[in-house]
Amino acid sequence: MKIILLGAPGSGKGTLAKQISKDFSIPQISTGDLFRKFAKEDSQLGRSLNEYMSSGKLVPDSLTCQILKTRIEGKDCRNGFILDGFPRTIAQAQALEKITNIDTIILVDLDFKIIIDRLSKRRTCPECGEIYNISSYSNKSCAKCGAELIQRDDDKPETIKNRLEVYEEKTSPLINFYSDRLFKVSSAGSPEETYRPVKTFLEAMEIVNE
Repeated sequence: MKIILLGAPGSGKGTLAKQISKDFSIPQISTGDLFRKFAKEDSQLGRSLNEYMSSGKLVPDSLTCQILKTRIEGKDCRNGFILDGFPRTIAQAQALEKITNIDTIILVDLDFKIIIDRLSKRRTCPECGEIYNISSYSNKSCAKCGAELIQRDDDKPETIKNRLEVYEEKTSPLINFYSDRLFKVSSAGSPEETYRPVKTFLEAMEIVNE
């Protein structure tokens, strides 16, 4: 199964991707992780990527698709994969269609007010990276290493609003582009409640595709 995951920052998309990856034995592929991996390699792709990343320029879609194509040809992608963070635009979606056939697109839907509330209550340990939510953890220091917890700039309400506006502007056209293959799930409940209908849907897809 070849899956694209769409969802706003803080929607629980990452947690869902891990659950799908574990139960269906398909890798989660993030373009950010791919860029970091390929940039370390002494290859033509790696050198080209480094030129863009070191100068702070956006990596062109053609190069991103080349890197992605190399990755999805790996043995661990034989049964499928989960794309997280790509495509972000119609142009990228069209380029992706030329290198592989996507089976389904899962849209993780959550009201922006809930996202802002969740993320603005998040606190991070600057030493070990552990993340806490002040609604369930009132201590101001990390339970693991004792360092004082901080609120990252990314988790401040104004920054979150800006990120959500950018997401909505970019993602709305994608939702229309993929409307015939879109499965929408609400993540307002617990991770388990979010995953249950997704698992049922993907299991049914597996049976149909056998």
